Amino acid sequence: MSPQERIEIVQILESSREAFNSACDGVAEEHAKSQPAPDRWSVLDCVEHVTLVEQRVLGRMEQTPTGEAPPVDKQKEAHLALRVPDRTERAVAPEAIRPTGRYGSLAEALEQFNAARTRTIEFAQARGEDVYSLALDHARFGKLNGMEFLVLIAGHSRRHAEQIREARAALGIA
Repeated sequence: MSPQERIEIVQILESSREAFNSACDGVAEEHAKSQPAPDRWSVLDCVEHVTLVEQRVLGRMEQTPTGEAPPVDKQKEAHLALRVPDRTERAVAPEAIRPTGRYGSLAEALEQFNAARTRTIEFAQARGEDVYSLALDHARFGKLNGMEFLVLIAGHSRRHAEQIREARAALGIA
């Protein structure tokens, strides 16, 4: 990854962090666990899920040796950046990454999310030279290189920031 690409992915990760935290701003602890409908996640559920996914993906990336990764494909990166946050197509999270009440409060969950995002940014900065040579499988998108996974991480938190805004609106939380 070039120095400019490193700057850009860090900016994308920081921007999506800001969007995610902003979506949670002003949600009182007593409202954080309220589900907008029986089959919908609460704000706290969304934060737990995003945090868990980021921790798991980052852990996999940290353990993945460099090797035969998909080639650099800027169009695929751009496609992921648009598709992942798009909530017009609903996705069902696998059991392993569904919220289970790991966090007792929204504040605790956001603290863990921000810690995970800081680690992700540090990873992108430290592993910049070889991030394109990491190869990981994704259940929905197939084999991705490390940069594509970083784009996916940023898009995932944007997707759930929108879900949090939807939950807030349904619950009447300004």
